[in-house]
Amino acid sequence: MNSAIRVGQVTKNFGKKNVLNNIDLTVDSGQIYGMIGPSGSGKTTLIKLIVGMDAPTKGKIEVLNTPMPNLNVLQNIGYMAQSDALYPELTGYENMSFFASLYKLKKAEQKERIAYAADLVDLTSHLSKKVEAYSGGMKRRLSLAIALLHDPQLLILDEPTVGIDPELRLSIWNELSRLKKTGKTILVTTHVMDEAEKCDCLSMLRDGRILTSGSPSKLKSQYQVNQLEDVFLRAGGTSL
Repeated sequence: MNSAIRVGQVTKNFGKKNVLNNIDLTVDSGQIYGMIGPSGSGKTTLIKLIVGMDAPTKGKIEVLNTPMPNLNVLQNIGYMAQSDALYPELTGYENMSFFASLYKLKKAEQKERIAYAADLVDLTSHLSKKVEAYSGGMKRRLSLAIALLHDPQLLILDEPTVGIDPELRLSIWNELSRLKKTGKTILVTTHVMDEAEKCDCLSMLRDGRILTSGSPSKLKSQYQVNQLEDVFLRAGGTSL
């Protein structure tokens, strides 16, 4: 099976502070891969290295068979950061149009993709409002819509459903499952155990290290528990 993401022996230091320690991780093409762990475990730092926003202190990262960082690969990645990178003085539609133009989408395709993404996150009726008037949950939804705009081969989503109501969360996960069936690869970080259960494979991080990896069912069987949270505790994590 092809690998969409390969992380080999990656360490990241900020000054004297070690944030990631010897991380090995492979995400196969066409799977939903989850990373779980408490705040400060290194998930967001690892995501930023994978996207190419920073370089590792040691080790190698390849995304879609290309060593990172590499700007050209970004055309094939849909990235949703933990903090929303939006323009508050613009409307939702203007934000989406701006990002669509960065991805060099033709006008007709832009319109079509904006309509699809806005509908998916239930923002169609709010697109004419300025983003500064959006609630926190609406901003998360708009960020997710923007990540999906250019129909990327690889989706990298950092805590995508924080602040989103349960019904919409379910519809977003249904769409992620549908996208997986079309051959897309999805890397997602989450704190939410029922979301972690929906992933094909999981890595549990704590203090910049991977405690354990595997499918949710394999992990529960390996640690002889019924809940993923208990796997985390048994593997040496504190509670999430």
